[in-house]
This record gives sequence, structure tokens and C-alpha cells, in this order.
Amino acid sequence: MSDFLAALGLVLVFEGLLYGGLPRLAKRLAADVIDMPEGAMRGVGLVVMAAGVLIVWLVRG
Repeated sequence: MSDFLAALGLVLVFEGLLYGGLPRLAKRLAADVIDMPEGAMRGVGLVVMAAGVLIVWLVRG
């Protein structure tokens, strides 16, 4: 459970860096997401999820 909370904390840090440090980029990315086809979003999401699993597997192996 502590690993999950640590991972959640890191996600919040990176989100905070985006919104706090680069708000204009965050707005542009949000606008781009609205125009993106659902299939492309699904594909990118699955690739990012697989990369995350791979990173965790390599680190925690």
C-alpha cells in the first residue's frame, strides 16, 4: 500500500509541475485532447500504460 501511495504522490508532483510551472502548455494540451479522435486517445493511453507497467516491472523486478 505504501508503494501505491508513493506512486500516487509522484503523479501529483508531475501534474503539479505541469499546471503550476507551465499553465499555458497545460491549456494547449487540454484543447488538443478535445480535438483528438477517441481511437488515438485510446492507443496513446494503452501505450503509456504499458510503458508504466514495464518501468515498474524493471524497477521492482
